Amino acid sequence: MLDAGGQYCHLIARRVRELGVYADVMPSETPAAELEDRRGIIISGGPASVYEPGSPDVDPEIFSLGVPVLGICYGLQLMAHHIPGGKVIPGVKGEYGMAQLRVTEPDRLFEGFQAVSQVWMSHRDKVGEAPEDFVVTAETSTCAIAAMANDWRKLYGIQFHPEVVHTHGGKVILGNFLFGIAGCAQDWEPTRQLEEIEDGIRRTARGRNVFFFASGGVDSTVAFSLCLRALGKERVHAAYVDTGLMREGETEFVREAFTRLAGDSFEVVDAKAEFLGKLAGVVEPEAKRKIIGEEFVAVQERVLETGPFLNGRWILGQGTIYPDTIESGGTAKAEVIKTHHNRVAGIQSLIEAGRLVEPLSQLYKDEVRQVGRAIGLPDELLDRHPFPGPGLAIRCLCASEAKAARQVEDGWVLPVLSVGVQGDSRTYRGTLALESYSEGAFATATESINRLADVNRVVALVAGVAPLSEMRSYVCAIDAERLARLRRCDAIVRGMSLESGFEEKVWQFPVVLLPCGVEGRPDSVVLRPIDSVDGMTAQAVPMPEGLLARMAEGLLGVEGISAVFYDLTNKPPATIEWE
Repeated sequence: MLDAGGQYCHLIARRVRELGVYADVMPSETPAAELEDRRGIIISGGPASVYEPGSPDVDPEIFSLGVPVLGICYGLQLMAHHIPGGKVIPGVKGEYGMAQLRVTEPDRLFEGFQAVSQVWMSHRDKVGEAPEDFVVTAETSTCAIAAMANDWRKLYGIQFHPEVVHTHGGKVILGNFLFGIAGCAQDWEPTRQLEEIEDGIRRTARGRNVFFFASGGVDSTVAFSLCLRALGKERVHAAYVDTGLMREGETEFVREAFTRLAGDSFEVVDAKAEFLGKLAGVVEPEAKRKIIGEEFVAVQERVLETGPFLNGRWILGQGTIYPDTIESGGTAKAEVIKTHHNRVAGIQSLIEAGRLVEPLSQLYKDEVRQVGRAIGLPDELLDRHPFPGPGLAIRCLCASEAKAARQVEDGWVLPVLSVGVQGDSRTYRGTLALESYSEGAFATATESINRLADVNRVVALVAGVAPLSEMRSYVCAIDAERLARLRRCDAIVRGMSLESGFEEKVWQFPVVLLPCGVEGRPDSVVLRPIDSVDGMTAQAVPMPEGLLARMAEGLLGVEGISAVFYDLTNKPPATIEWE
């Protein structure tokens, strides 16, 4: 795997390993001479444009090694850029999310793949002309060269992402490349990971003890449990920091669960005043994330100074998983989508000092759950929906100015910005609001975003006390009153979702507070149920109409709430969280 900075680089490598083939991830500029003994080469996507100076590149000699090469997204464009006759051009409009692929010239890469199938796109540029002796093998409605191949040279390129779950038949394509084209054998056994992870913990600890600041989520729970297994209870301690940004009942749940796991090696730290004080008046999402991350480090240092943990016999443990490092720009050329609280400057200094152990840093969420089950953790811990480390702070949006909603052809653009990911890059754009909700609206959301340059999300109004034309943003930041409002709304949604069984049908269900409403009711609620496997991509999920109606009624009964919206947007182009 040659890493050109794509958000899904390691996800491709993981899909290859799932198919039973060992894969390494290496820099995109790795010299061809170092790759000539490989069975195959896959070039990842990336956020840059191949024709821009300084953009990620490959050694052009890899296309002459005789080693099969598959270029994905930006990798396809690099292939077209370097091989004579090919040309890469800016797209008239980007293509993000689901698209219908039509195979026009079947080849070995598409053997057993449906002639017309759903694929996942995330690109701005496109191939305008295929290189000499290449055949165009597939297209979409907006991308005439969605796949190309030179079969006798074993060079293949596809504009879409076969590694994500929302590309139907993506594993068929990767399997065809690995086995039918590259001649690989199934000789990689993923169950070896557990033993290797525990050995890695012992190597990193080198006789030192490990201190965890546990969130109670799946990742930190599994990481903590692995350290308990590898080192023993006497060498592992955990503290849960109550930041004041947690869900209703969360602290009580975590206290009970971790006490069962670790006994006296667990404590709860009350830091609500410190976190809310530092967040006062802060609006910009990246600033919120960095403040929370640095405050975690400050609280950690304070806790460590009060006990026996400051000496050199203790290091810090974290439940960091791979998407955290990717979205924080953790690979050589990856775009920063959002700074995760466990990748701020204070944590980076611990990494550099060799005082950090992260057992799960090369795994994705579904793999973490598999590891957790292998070591015997109960379902009540492993089946919890993912919850962001910064807590409700990134679901409590803020605004620095009062603005009215703006009418456009498709609906109304709400005066609130949120974070998205388009073409492997971070965006910070507006939200298009449709005037009514229906399941049919999901089909139009992707097309609207591809057409409108200043939005990265589409929501639909489910219920409200006033029309969209009267809605405006209100200047506000995070405070105790708004957090309490969000906490109450989240509890209503979670309670109804659990009772109805809908909770089991989705991967995650963020509830978001928008500083957008009418006089006396300054906030609105956004419902964001999504389906995913690993958090790298996600698909918006429709809810049963009766359940949605009951939720909307309950939410409009919360003081200060003026409207309930439904998020129709996939990832990409929107991130799962709003920020």
